[in-house]
Order: sequence, then C-alpha cells, then structure tokens
Amino acid sequence: MRAIRAVAAAGALALVLAGCATSPGTGGPASTSPTSATSAASQPAGDFKACMVADASGFSDGSFNQTSHQGLLRAEAELGIETGEIQAPGEADYAASIQALVDTDCDLVTAIGFKHADAAEAAAIANPEVDFLLVDAMPTNPQPNLKPLLFDPTGAAFLAGYLAASQSQTGSVATFGAVRNADVVLFLNGYAAGVDHYNQAKGAQVQVLGWDLATQDGQFIQSQSPFQDVAAGRTTAENLAAQGADVIFPVAGMAGTGALQVAEASSGQIAAIWVDTDGCVSNPSFCPVILTSVYKGMDVAVFAAIAEAAEGNFDNTAYHGTLANQGVGISPFHQFEDQVSQATRSELEEIRQGLVDGAIPLPAAG
Repeated sequence: MRAIRAVAAAGALALVLAGCATSPGTGGPASTSPTSATSAASQPAGDFKACMVADASGFSDGSFNQTSHQGLLRAEAELGIETGEIQAPGEADYAASIQALVDTDCDLVTAIGFKHADAAEAAAIANPEVDFLLVDAMPTNPQPNLKPLLFDPTGAAFLAGYLAASQSQTGSVATFGAVRNADVVLFLNGYAAGVDHYNQAKGAQVQVLGWDLATQDGQFIQSQSPFQDVAAGRTTAENLAAQGADVIFPVAGMAGTGALQVAEASSGQIAAIWVDTDGCVSNPSFCPVILTSVYKGMDVAVFAAIAEAAEGNFDNTAYHGTLANQGVGISPFHQFEDQVSQATRSELEEIRQGLVDGAIPLPAAG
C-alpha cells in the first residue's frame, strides 16, 4: 500500500530538523522530549503508516531505542498517522522483524542503531516501494528509499567531560563503553578531551579512568549482551568507582543503568552522566544522581523525517545532528542546578561556541 499524504507545513519541518533546543551550556531544555520542537503539521497526514523496530533492549531502554520511539509516538499524536512497532529478540532476527513490519503495509520503517544497518539496507533494496529511516548508522551503499539520521556526539561529550572535571572532588572521573566501535569511541574521545581542556584551562590534573585518549584504549563491558547487561554495567562502574572516580559516564545504552545504580548507592559521593537522551526524562528515578546527559535529538529527527514522508517529501539525504544545529548537546543539570557555578556555565557556553566555530579543535575519530 502506498498512502495518499495530506499536505503539512514544510517550513516548520525545516525548523524541526535544524533542532530547537536552547544552548547546551545554559542548562536549558534540550531537544529530547516530544514537546521540545515546533509542531510540523496541524492536520492529520491521512492514510500513512509509520513503523519502527527496536533491538533487544526494547523501547524502554532509557536510551537510544526509547528516544527514537518518542519521535514515532509524537508523529502518531500530532500527525494522525497509523503506527506499528516490533522488538527484535536478537541480532539474528533484525531482517525478519523489519520484513514483518513491511508485510503489515507500513509506508515507512525506522530501524535503530548500527546493528540494524545491513538489515535495513537489504530491506530497502528488497522493498523499493517502502521508505526507511536508519537512526545513528550509515548504510554501506546509499539507497534512494533509505535516509540515515546521523549524530556526532563528540562536541557534546567534550562539554560533559569539562563539566565532570569541574565537579570532581577526588580528581578522578571515568567513562566506559558497551563495545568498542566508532560510535562509542566518539563519546569516549570527546569526554576525555573535555577533561584535558579543563586541565589545561585550570592548571588541574583531573584523571580520566576507563579511556586513554592517546592510546585509544579503555574499559568495555565484558558480556555477551553488552548493551543490555545491567549487572555487567554495574560491575564495570563499581571497578571505576573503587579507583576513585566520582563522576562516571557510561556509553552503554540500557547497561549503563548499572552506573546509575552505583551512583545511587554512593549516598551522594558519585554522580553520573547519562547518554543519548536526558536521563532525568528517560530514567526519572535516578535523576538525583544524574549531573547531566549527552543527548542526541533522535526523537526530533525521527519525527521530522516521518512528517516529511507523510506529506510526500521523503528525501534520502542524510541528516547530521551537530552542536551547531543543536542535534546534540548536554541536557539541563536538574537536581545539580545549585552545584554548577555560573562561572562554569559561562565557560561551557564559551567552549560550545569555540567547538562550533572551530576555535577549539575536537579529537580525531578513533
């Protein structure tokens, strides 16, 4: 089935794709909730069905699956479209799960994460009448009906590293990844570089545990399910805390919840920085220990791309979320508002501007 699309407000869509969050350094609202961007349409999109497949972590992972899913839910609520969704039990099921959605007459299917890249590309080739979105991954071979939604978190992680160093009482902060891949390393490099920038600016010697920027080596979760294994994430965080880290940044999806548990159990001695989305929104019970989050505006990008497709304007051009267009950034400080000084806030904004205009160099991709 190919749907008849109703006309939506194209100008508003452009605003949504550009990102509508306030400056990350201010602690203002980030583009990580369904209400943070301008509404793209005031009329239902008619007979259009948008669908989404999650990986084994599911749509309530508190991270990239959940954030992307919010974009689908917003499209359903604001555009009046039909939606469908499925959770793939494992990596071997990705292709079958995507095809199962196609078989339910989905006009557009969104796949989330690098592990879905090959399956999404194959599905796009096999189903040229269906449009596809691929969140946070690039297909090997571009397809006319496959749009990548990409995000570079390096600059946002740089800000988080600087903030972590500014708040550390022990002189040690930490980070770790679920797995070693290019996407995870972007976060780790940015965070470590931000700590280095703090040390240079302040004449300090804050140590980064869990990742060495020079050797590109560090700590990763030891598990058969590294993005889902919360217990293994907790063990990793406990090891880093035992070495003196008092701010921990897990780049591990749902498994990073283990680091939140460690921070919660520390009775205020350890804080955490969440990943992919505002952790106080996705994991509200842990908000008291979340200093900030390095967000990717996946919900905003997914919503905007669905809205464009629903009005008949699907475009396979890759979207790139950056600090400049606020597609990435750091979230509000929430319960740490009183602990982050105005001087640090001003420094974060100056650094953000320097990263955007190139005055402050980012580390090379690992």
